[in-house]
Amino acid sequence: MLEAADVRVTIGGTPILHGADITVEQGELVAVVGPNGAGKSTLARAAAGIQKLTGGEVRWDGQDVRKLRGRALARLRAFVPQRPRVPAGLTVRDAVRIGRSAHVGPLQRPTAADRDAAERAIERAGVERFADRMLTTLSGGELQRVQIAVGLAQEAPVLMADEPTSHLDLGATVSVARLLRRLADDGLGVFLVVHDLALAAAVADRVVVMSEGRTVASGPAESVLDSERLAEVWDVDASVEAGSQGQTALRVSWLGDKDTTGGSS
Repeated sequence: MLEAADVRVTIGGTPILHGADITVEQGELVAVVGPNGAGKSTLARAAAGIQKLTGGEVRWDGQDVRKLRGRALARLRAFVPQRPRVPAGLTVRDAVRIGRSAHVGPLQRPTAADRDAAERAIERAGVERFADRMLTTLSGGELQRVQIAVGLAQEAPVLMADEPTSHLDLGATVSVARLLRRLADDGLGVFLVVHDLALAAAVADRVVVMSEGRTVASGPAESVLDSERLAEVWDVDASVEAGSQGQTALRVSWLGDKDTTGGSS
């Protein structure tokens, strides 16, 4: 569904992406990882058609993203931002119904089919029990699930989520991770930007590693998140380990000889 090749982005005269690549297919969960400043969120926004390209190519279902606008783009991908606005005066159900706007024409009113699609999104995201609460009363984990429900209401074949587990506690992180994995298993393409390498290894079919605005590796977690690449990209002595029951752990030499700040340890 998504093919992005040699993506280049310059913002305010500063090159941010220097040649990033990513593909996402339906039923596949792809996790994009990398250090702070690697360009992960910029790649997500460029792929989503939100950030203008300086060079390279992004295609959705074979169509150039630069030629897609408004509803046509929204029907191909749903984008869940890292820091969504939380407007006052809206219930969860109200917010999810707004997600149907890509299917409602100008001056038209939502149909019964639109309302049914919103209810399906509420159910898939597991937010039925607080669907009538105000957005401003929700916890971080609840709000993140609602943002995913808003995306699901678009009924696009790919869901893009930029750091959906940032600032969440362990329980909420696991809950959101399970939801995203289940959506991919149900046939949705999922593009996930994440800092947590153990989380990426646990849920992703494929991990894309970015460094200094470039894609430096893409493949199964066990092949791209080896200790050599962690040392090269993150400048740490670490390893990602997987257990037989699906558990993952990031083991870091916290007090080793290497001091990435430039001082002595």
